[in-house]
Amino acid sequence: MKRALGKMVVGNILANAALRYPDLPSLYCAGSGRRFTFRETEERSNRLAQALLGQGLQRGDVVAFILSNRAEIVEVFFALARTGIIGLPLNYRLATSEIVDLMRSMGATALIYEGRFVNEALAVRRALPGIARAIRIASPTTDFGSDYEELLRAASPRPPESEVDEDDPYYFNLTSGTTGVPKAYMLTHYNNCATGFMFPQFDLTRRDVLMTVFPVFGRVGFAWIIASFLYGIPNVLANFDPSQVLELIATERVTFINLVPTMAAMLLQASAGTVTDLRSLRAIVFAGAVLPPSIREQTQRSLCRDIYEYYGMNEMGSLFISTPADRASRPDSVGRPSMFSEARIVDNEGRNLGPNQIGEILGRSPMSATAYFDSPTKSAETFRDGWLHTGDLGYRDEDGYLYICGRKKDMIITGGQNVYPAELEDVILRLDGVAECAVVGLPDELWGERVTAVVVPHPNAAVTAAQIEAFCRRHLAGFKIPKEFVILGETLPRNPNGKIQKFLLVNKLSRREIA
Repeated sequence: MKRALGKMVVGNILANAALRYPDLPSLYCAGSGRRFTFRETEERSNRLAQALLGQGLQRGDVVAFILSNRAEIVEVFFALARTGIIGLPLNYRLATSEIVDLMRSMGATALIYEGRFVNEALAVRRALPGIARAIRIASPTTDFGSDYEELLRAASPRPPESEVDEDDPYYFNLTSGTTGVPKAYMLTHYNNCATGFMFPQFDLTRRDVLMTVFPVFGRVGFAWIIASFLYGIPNVLANFDPSQVLELIATERVTFINLVPTMAAMLLQASAGTVTDLRSLRAIVFAGAVLPPSIREQTQRSLCRDIYEYYGMNEMGSLFISTPADRASRPDSVGRPSMFSEARIVDNEGRNLGPNQIGEILGRSPMSATAYFDSPTKSAETFRDGWLHTGDLGYRDEDGYLYICGRKKDMIITGGQNVYPAELEDVILRLDGVAECAVVGLPDELWGERVTAVVVPHPNAAVTAAQIEAFCRRHLAGFKIPKEFVILGETLPRNPNGKIQKFLLVNKLSRREIA
């Protein structure tokens, strides 16, 4: 039985926005200086949808795209929503080999790429000759693929007559894997429409102006695109550059921006000693990593008084939200459950814990995915008994406020990006001369956690930090590369079962007892 006669599909969000707010500004593409209304965004998205179908793509096919924060990435998402074609938005920070492996494993048959990523696109063409269809955007240096704007001019502006259901797969979202290729999970139209449930708790109004600097290829960035089309408010799209962001806030009169703590730290540095008009900014929303008290307090003093914060996982969406009122009474909490979200705190046997008892955080909501792509073992570990097991530790007080205490899993969050030590250790151990390696996260004011590699060389091997870093740069995405390499002249501490005791390394490194 269907949920209702109507359907929660993303294409309806676009169609309704174009009808309700046709001539109001929808997007300002900071990189190109172009502005679009809601009607124009719908027309261009429809043209792209028609062009994709005209190239022989059909419902269920997978189209990969590698784009930065610009208007076309919004048009791609909405064109996919209108056709039933499945998207594979690629993290442009990944190594080229990772991009190729993802496209191969997800069965992508076409590629849309921006000119700045032409080298990655050409590598895909060499490695995956089955990618017969490609579309290039702002790419004058190659003729690989059809020109985006030419395709749009030749296509019909009418929406395609494609039937899309709310449970249909919409796009793959990526999360860093423990080894090799990042894990992926499928998000449906229903999952993405349900994202709209969290925005009323941010007190958005028609007078707001959003700014999206989170990469739109990820779930968080695209969620803020959905917000602007639901509310009929402008969205300033920009790639994160601290000085430019400060300038755009002033010139575009931005009222709302979503940041990770690292971004806020960079904005604080860029604004120091300069006259910056941030009077329009009425709220900053934090997500993606633990918000250190020092950054929170400096942000409130120098950037914006009112702070929201939400906690969750990409696989689940937002689970808890802290409002400025919550922050005033409980500054260290990430708030209470967001609309239609449920949470439990459990012990190692899965039994519910009471107030102020620390355990693993479990959650679920209409935004939640239900499994990882082609990874039954990982799916069974994370999605169990109707709940998503976060691997995070925390507790709730008597009034239901959540406090994060750490992680059961060995994940490091640096600058809002997930890094799994096992993947890095596997790479470093392949370098000649390395006997042992442990990667840990150390507290860092700028990055949240500083990825640190502790390396034990083989006897008589002359391994340097510079050599290890250079080796990592050949095999890892830039954000995964450790920011510090420690060469240790003794074996790593292990328990009787041979497992490395990383907490001892963290303690020693924090006190700088390792020479």
